[in-house]
Amino acid sequence: HILLTNGQVYDPFIALNKAVDILIKDGFIKKISKKISPKASYKIIDCKNELITNGFVDLHVHFREPGFEYKETIDSGSSAAAKGGFTTICAMPNTLPVTDTATSIKFLIEKAKNTKVRVLPIGSATKGSAGLELTEMAEMVEAGAIGFSDDGNPIANDKLMRHALEYSSALGVPIIDHCEVPSLFNNGQINEGWVSTRLGLQGIPPEAEEQMVNRNISLAQLTGGWIHLAHISTKKSVEAIRRAKSSGVKITAEVTPHHLTMTEDSVLNLSGPKSVFEPLTENSYNTMAKVNPPLRRLEDLAALIEGLADGTIDIIATDHAPHSLVEKLCPLEEAAFGISNLETALGSVLSLVHTNKISLPRIIESITSSPANMLQDITDNKIGELSKGFSADLTLFDPTANWQVDVSKFISKGKNSPLHGEWLRGKVMATIYKGVIVYSDLTKESVSK
Repeated sequence: HILLTNGQVYDPFIALNKAVDILIKDGFIKKISKKISPKASYKIIDCKNELITNGFVDLHVHFREPGFEYKETIDSGSSAAAKGGFTTICAMPNTLPVTDTATSIKFLIEKAKNTKVRVLPIGSATKGSAGLELTEMAEMVEAGAIGFSDDGNPIANDKLMRHALEYSSALGVPIIDHCEVPSLFNNGQINEGWVSTRLGLQGIPPEAEEQMVNRNISLAQLTGGWIHLAHISTKKSVEAIRRAKSSGVKITAEVTPHHLTMTEDSVLNLSGPKSVFEPLTENSYNTMAKVNPPLRRLEDLAALIEGLADGTIDIIATDHAPHSLVEKLCPLEEAAFGISNLETALGSVLSLVHTNKISLPRIIESITSSPANMLQDITDNKIGELSKGFSADLTLFDPTANWQVDVSKFISKGKNSPLHGEWLRGKVMATIYKGVIVYSDLTKESVSK
């Protein structure tokens, strides 16, 4: 038995927001009550000053296995997820080989059986993620796939995307698209703007995303299929999604912690716009902030926050993209896209709460019940609800704890974070998955027999 006491419990599933005790037995929630009398055999956790929520759910991570184990493995990624407060994650298919068959779906499920969190596979929408021929989606869903995506490759062929959405409608799973017009991407490195001009790099215009967002909305409306838009980054994309939802299109969308909290300026190590004649050095830019889609302008960031607050954007997803340091500590145009951020996600997004830009309940909802509800529609599995008889998937965090990001302490193999050295406010103290404490930063004084 584990008894959680003196914590503030917040569960958006059942609109619970009050101080109650939670008793866990054999991996399930046995009792929730105002006060539960402890017994000698119980492990008691004093949750004073902490919030207890449903385990966090992340619909977009890269665990790199098989093929790129030097960047991350299912085991190391799952452990990093547990440290970040996540109890359920969905793994993208950009592995080697690509996760594009029922056999590869079963491999991931088998490999993840004994990990610290629930790992659900996303299958590739096209064979080899090459965008030429659809995969055997029905077989992959039967094997356990919860959706389909070509991940970093947009499904650019209109006819192929139409057929993918038609299949998704029949199978009840989403097509997850990286919205980008390839010809407008054109070897782009960062957002097209003053920073790209300053660094003399090919920029990625907002239109590269926005045109594909509108194309996907049109095809979802035509087919009745479920389109899920990954890592939205621009103001006009938010506006298009808002219109689509008001028109009844079956559409969901996600935003990352970094697109909510950072702008294109983060790519520079300069204090602001400098003379174009000032010489640039390798210290003039920060490859850790190179991500795709790129970090955008302040007005885009404001629109993303507004879109998340009003529900236009459904969820926060990390897009956790671990890389080796050799792939990041190099000239910016040679650096890999991506940020390792499972372990910093909570602290990052809570900055929006502490600066009164979005409410704490909405942040919690966007990383718990909103993505969990999407998965329940697919799996018929009640994930993370804080009710008697449900799996004990819980996250304990202190919303006011200050801590400094140190990538050397990351559990993830990916140390590629632009937040290294930064102070964040809001820290995961413990993660419980199926009734087992899979991560703990609790003091000895708060845990007793």
